[in-house]
Amino acid sequence: MRNFHFAGRSTVHAQNAMVATSHPEAALAAIEVMREGGTAADAAVAACALLGVIEPQSTGIGGDCFALIQPRGEGKITAYNGSGRAPMAATADWYLERKIHSVPLTSAHAVSIPGAVDAWDVILKDHGKFGFDRLLQPAIKAAEEGYVVAPRIAFDWKNGFEKLKNGTNTERYLLPHGRPAVAGDVIRQPELGKTLRAIAQKGRDAFYSGEIAADMVDTLRGIGGLHTLEDFAAHSTEATSPIGTMYKGYDVWQCPPNGPGITMLVMLNILSRFDLTKFKPLSIERFHLEAEAARIAYMMREQHIGDPQHVHVDVAGILAREFAEEHIKNIRMDRLLELPNVAPPMNPSTVYITVVDKDRNVCSFINSIAHSFGSAIVSNKTGVLLQNRAGGFRIQPGHPNCIAPGKRPLHTIIPALVTRNGRALMPYGVMGGQYQPVGQTRVLTNMLDYGCDIQEAIDMPRGLHYEGVYQLEDSVPAEIVEGLKKIGHKTTSVVAPLGGGQGIWIDWDKGTLTGGSDPRKDGCALGY
Repeated sequence: MRNFHFAGRSTVHAQNAMVATSHPEAALAAIEVMREGGTAADAAVAACALLGVIEPQSTGIGGDCFALIQPRGEGKITAYNGSGRAPMAATADWYLERKIHSVPLTSAHAVSIPGAVDAWDVILKDHGKFGFDRLLQPAIKAAEEGYVVAPRIAFDWKNGFEKLKNGTNTERYLLPHGRPAVAGDVIRQPELGKTLRAIAQKGRDAFYSGEIAADMVDTLRGIGGLHTLEDFAAHSTEATSPIGTMYKGYDVWQCPPNGPGITMLVMLNILSRFDLTKFKPLSIERFHLEAEAARIAYMMREQHIGDPQHVHVDVAGILAREFAEEHIKNIRMDRLLELPNVAPPMNPSTVYITVVDKDRNVCSFINSIAHSFGSAIVSNKTGVLLQNRAGGFRIQPGHPNCIAPGKRPLHTIIPALVTRNGRALMPYGVMGGQYQPVGQTRVLTNMLDYGCDIQEAIDMPRGLHYEGVYQLEDSVPAEIVEGLKKIGHKTTSVVAPLGGGQGIWIDWDKGTLTGGSDPRKDGCALGY
């Protein structure tokens, strides 16, 4: 229970339906869709399409999408993999012959085929009542009539100024006044509005073929890309079964590779062998164990995970008890494990949306254009800002995540779902690139080990052990920072907050929903 001397947010409570997003307008759009009789999937797509306009640094139709959906909160969970593929001409040899050893993040080579629009289409056909004609209207209105820039988005816009000044068409589309947008500015994107209108009228094919696809291909090929119209036309979404593990009697589900949700599951498998309740929620010991679990899990990810349609990924072996045991026995509380250094190539930006509707359909939904403002390439005429997700590939023959024709890169975005005895309890997620598996682990252990409510669990100070340095939010107490240094951690204070998160807890006995949304973003939870 929240102590009211703490000036934090309250949890949000409702009986019928609940949504939590990173922007109030998106949360409101989702609620309006559900009030009209739409499902959780309908609400998520409407909110996400709108966020692709009003939170342009994080998401859009030029990006990718993953989702976990459980109808009526019981029974079969479906994992949707809406990640795009490399062009068919993108061989490792092509890059190596040109002395390119890593994918330049603002080049056409960083652009994989955007998967989001097709994923939305497949999800709506399986779980929706409405179509794009209704669900894209809030996004169309925002693009054509204008939207007001929110504070956190303005912060990211300012940080992205140099990138946007030097991008392809970004100055024209995303720096309308020749400077970054500031909070309170009204921004219009009529070209993007026209593109969204075409998708609303003609469906997903309007994006993957015809004039819109031709413009994206022309833009990319004009700056050296290998993309073709055939690459866009061939794109498809994969619907599959989730992967999971058990923590403290709860089942935790993730999308399978090439999604990186397995990283979070490995962290849970490691931490499940420790009694975290012996340590305070904000303590040197807890931060240290979380970092060690993350270092082991991220090393596994970089060494073993790629697109299972191209390489063998031993999911069962990685999630087996023996895999965690092998590393747990070496963890010490007074020093760091000696592990090979891994340098994950991505640290992207994302939106996460969680929705539960009146029928308890559950949707855990995430959409991203990878780095903040993606590739900084906007298609010439359509206003579509393209992702740089292919920047996550290695150009390293033999590596499971080496670029190859039609291959999907190792991702960072992970929607999560917690169930008990087969019943949904909490669809949730934490945004923020490489932080996501750590963030999800932290929020869940805050709740299951320390008894936090969903909002307290999201609010608590965070840290990320990344590339050999423990990045700690300013709110982490000084004595913990000093204690971590004493046992060998290199630490740094992060200016921007680590990630953002949303979650909804379902109380089946009371028939109520409890939502939380991260104050590190502009958004909120809303219910009715």
